[in-house]
Amino acid sequence: MLHEKYCVCNFTKKVANFEKPFPITVKLAAIDIGSNGARLLISSVLHPDTTSEQVVFKDVEYVRFPLRLGKDVFKKQKIGKKKQIQMLKLFQVFKLLMELHEVDDYMALATSAFREASNGQEVGLWLRRETGINLEIIDGAKEAEILNQIIIKELDDDKNYLHIDVGGGSTELNLYHKHQKVAARSFPVGSIREAEDSEIPRLQMKAWLQENIKKYCPNQEITAVGTGGNINKVQSMLNKEGDQLLSQTDITRILDYLNNFSFDEKVNILELNPDRADTIVPATNIYLYAMECAHIDHILVPKLGLKDGMMEVMYRRGLKRELAEQANSL
Repeated sequence: MLHEKYCVCNFTKKVANFEKPFPITVKLAAIDIGSNGARLLISSVLHPDTTSEQVVFKDVEYVRFPLRLGKDVFKKQKIGKKKQIQMLKLFQVFKLLMELHEVDDYMALATSAFREASNGQEVGLWLRRETGINLEIIDGAKEAEILNQIIIKELDDDKNYLHIDVGGGSTELNLYHKHQKVAARSFPVGSIREAEDSEIPRLQMKAWLQENIKKYCPNQEITAVGTGGNINKVQSMLNKEGDQLLSQTDITRILDYLNNFSFDEKVNILELNPDRADTIVPATNIYLYAMECAHIDHILVPKLGLKDGMMEVMYRRGLKRELAEQANSL
């Protein structure tokens, strides 16, 4: 059975021969319906040190399906029947996996393609009626806020950062100064949208970056932080798994290399999945464009995304509910 609310009861319990509380394992599920892919991540919340509040999210199940909603929405402004049927089957699979893993709480979020589809709300309600999964359609500001929950942990206190998250339908930019987010905006520029539709938003992106960098961190060094499946793949192709910091030169080198291959060659020779083969070049161009506009030389790639931020949000709200229940029981 799917739980609408967090089953907190007790996060700690007494175990024989243990004087300290021993944490109960909690399982959380994050469903992220993007413009390119649809993902389910199920993680266990682990407590490696019972003397501290630090937790670790250990992945126990991950499913990604190339749903490609943006291919429908950015051309026809609606979610077509075929995509609706695919989503229904996918949600049925997600529901079964969550039940098998006995998930305690879940979040299901939809981003750019869903919020721009004329029938997005209608499809979301239909999926809830059919599967019981409550899909929330969020705007760019909410998406950035959730990503912030996990990205902020990767940042040094005394440095400036520009977080660049490139999706299929939108790019989220977040500027950090002294560990505080000082500016944020979502732009309708993505790896699936047609290139001709992005010229004006790109100019708006450039103007926004120049204005806010001048306002908050003029003449100061800035490091980019990149999130998204395509920048993760670029990092993997550079064989820099242990090195999260990539230079503009690194990224340009990979981009030049990719441009030597056709779509079919990217799939058959480079062994990229089809939905990655036709988005990696436009997405990489967006990362480079933002870095160039902000005069940034290096980008940090922590391999985190919306689903990881959702885990943090669910864990925190679970703790808040537990504390509230404890206070009410006094």
